[in-house]
Order: sequence, then C-alpha cells, then structure tokens
Amino acid sequence: MDVLYFAWVRERIGLPRERIDSDAATVGELVAELRKREARYAAAFADLSALRVAVDQELSDFDAPLQGVREVAFFPPMTGG
Repeated sequence: MDVLYFAWVRERIGLPRERIDSDAATVGELVAELRKREARYAAAFADLSALRVAVDQELSDFDAPLQGVREVAFFPPMTGG
C-alpha cells in the first residue's frame, strides 16, 4: 500500500510517501510497525492524539481495517477559519 505523510509528519520522517508491504490488520498495527523502523518514525508517531488518518481518502480511526486498502495518509488535525 502507499503511505502518505503530510505537514510536520512528512518533515519528521523525511518522505512525502512510500510504498509499504505490511501484514498489519489495522492502522494502529501499521503505526506500531512504522514506529519500530527507526527514531524518525518513532518521533512522528509518538503522540497519536496529534494525528489524523485517512484510509483510501476517507477520514478514519486508528482501529480501521487495512484489508484491501490501497492508501493510508497521516496528517495533523486541520483547522479552518
């Protein structure tokens, strides 16, 4: 699946997107796998309350299933004005 990173998440990880092969069943399990990769991922995913996730371009939760998913995106909460 493609994993996309936006705003400060992208800055901490150093990539806008990457292709990941994972056996994770949920977004939360994917995050756990990413955290274990190296320190920059651990820093980006240290506080999940400061992150939002979209699965195939639909706002989702960290317990969302990943079966059949093509894209997961991580980004900070958005504010408007």
